[in-house]
Amino acid sequence: MGNNGRVTRPASTRAARLDQVCAAAVEVARDAITEVEPSDVGDHLRAVAEGDRVVTHYFECLLAGYRGWRWAVTVTRVARSKHVTVCETVLLPGSDALLAPGWVPWQERLKPGDLGPGDLLPTPPDDERLAPGYLLSDDPAVEEVSWELGLGRPRVLSREGRADTAQRWYDGDHGPSAPISVAAPAAARCGTCGFYLPLAGALRRSFGACGNFYAPDDGRVVSADHGCGAHSETLVETAESAVEELPTVYDDSAVEAMSVSRAPGSVEAAEPGEPYGHP
Repeated sequence: MGNNGRVTRPASTRAARLDQVCAAAVEVARDAITEVEPSDVGDHLRAVAEGDRVVTHYFECLLAGYRGWRWAVTVTRVARSKHVTVCETVLLPGSDALLAPGWVPWQERLKPGDLGPGDLLPTPPDDERLAPGYLLSDDPAVEEVSWELGLGRPRVLSREGRADTAQRWYDGDHGPSAPISVAAPAAARCGTCGFYLPLAGALRRSFGACGNFYAPDDGRVVSADHGCGAHSETLVETAESAVEELPTVYDDSAVEAMSVSRAPGSVEAAEPGEPYGHP
């Protein structure tokens, strides 16, 4: 390869010079905005040089709902000509323009509960949460069930998938930090509850399903250190209260002496008593 320095010129880094003829064509640029009514085009903001004899004019946009947007009209001319032509017209957002939220792929927009009856949610082939079923899993319970029942599932939960699931469950509404768990007695933990059904496999030590019909987490996976007031060993202690003494209806604890007058013919106290009965 020879020296081609004479035929290769370095790219110019100088800034484009504002062409005065194109910069003066403000009304030509304004008349080129035909998509809206003239009243929707505001004041001329500035002219920016885009290249040799190429200038873009910016106008304020007065359309309702387009606060901060600008009309941009690019004009140009040929060398040694005073005639200016329009290249393009476009509506562009400014620095303080109201913009719609950025587009997010549907896989990232999904949230728990979005899947409804009849909906289909395909799983990507390279989902790191899953591993091919023909590979031996590091979860003994998975291998035992697969061989026993002959399931032969195409894919099983990978180590990353289990770790992600465990962390999500633990940090969610069924972990130890849930409000109902914090408010429960310290000893009322799911791992010691008779309604606690431990999961199989590697998650057995940390998670299980609640089987208490009256518990708010019935039928849901909870952590072993989750808790609620429906624990199987929860006893309600009744406080002892003093028995209120009722007011006395009849008081016979005191004797009051009363004087009694004898009727005529009564036996005096000094006289001997009469015999009972008749002769």
